[in-house]
Amino acid sequence: MQRRSFLMCGAATLAAPALGQVSSPEPRPAKRPYQRGRSPWPICLDTATIRPATLLDKIRFASEAGFDAIEPWEGEIHEYETSGGNLAELGKRIKDAGLFVPSVIGLWNAIPPTREAFDASLVDSRRRMRQAAAIGAQHIQTIPQPARPWREFDPFWGAARYRELLEIGLNDYGINPALVFVQFLEGARTLGQASQLALDADHPKAKIIPDVFHMHIGGSGFNGLRCLRGDFIAIFQINDAPPEPPLKQLEDKHRVYPGDGVLPLGQCLRDLKTIGFAGCISLELYNPTYWESDLGRVAQIGLEKTLATIEAANV
Repeated sequence: MQRRSFLMCGAATLAAPALGQVSSPEPRPAKRPYQRGRSPWPICLDTATIRPATLLDKIRFASEAGFDAIEPWEGEIHEYETSGGNLAELGKRIKDAGLFVPSVIGLWNAIPPTREAFDASLVDSRRRMRQAAAIGAQHIQTIPQPARPWREFDPFWGAARYRELLEIGLNDYGINPALVFVQFLEGARTLGQASQLALDADHPKAKIIPDVFHMHIGGSGFNGLRCLRGDFIAIFQINDAPPEPPLKQLEDKHRVYPGDGVLPLGQCLRDLKTIGFAGCISLELYNPTYWESDLGRVAQIGLEKTLATIEAANV
């Protein structure tokens, strides 16, 4: 009886391919929960993209264009508060506009080279953390300024001070400081250097914020992203670089809309998907040509080009 059952099962298995019963199921498309199914990530507007607008207009433009989030700069939040504005009400206004705040830019001069200078810098760092937290920000960008030659930048000192900022931000303000790297900061200008500082901080909430333009002009290259874990990245800032001027002459003002330049954005987005990144993709431009245009339209074009780049990456 057992032999008969085995033979029957075997015959059925052999016949199944011909009957189309054991063919592999079609792969399901990747889940895209944002932007009406067009993106696996929420899309954020860095307010520098439309810098001449007022903060309230930036919130309105971001909402009307259809962004999921907004990334303000600490200076405009500080100006809003010192002009009599209530930051809790500002946070509610952002939420009521259908937006959230993944990050605020930022903690300037956050890691000076001496204990005395660091302690003095905490006055401004604490104020900026408080203000960012008051509008509901999840992270605040941490910039290891002031700039100094790489031989004078002690990465272990930098990592220890970043850990201290993490403890202050998380414990005192409920906000997560995340390291950024920019090309003019020797010792913290590349993806690898920022990752080193964050790793050596030895803190479970240590994170970095890559910017594809800084990866390009700072010499990081683009292949390192796939070596990271997705939750090590707080947000990812997107833009593009034109073919001219030459690399060594590129400045922030040369940033262009995603898809209008030469950077391997598709590769970066696919790598982010592979490593499980689930944060915001934030559009950050400093192009004065865009600033002279209709700023609401700039936001709309920026969102559409970002989404087109994501769709072209097939993530």
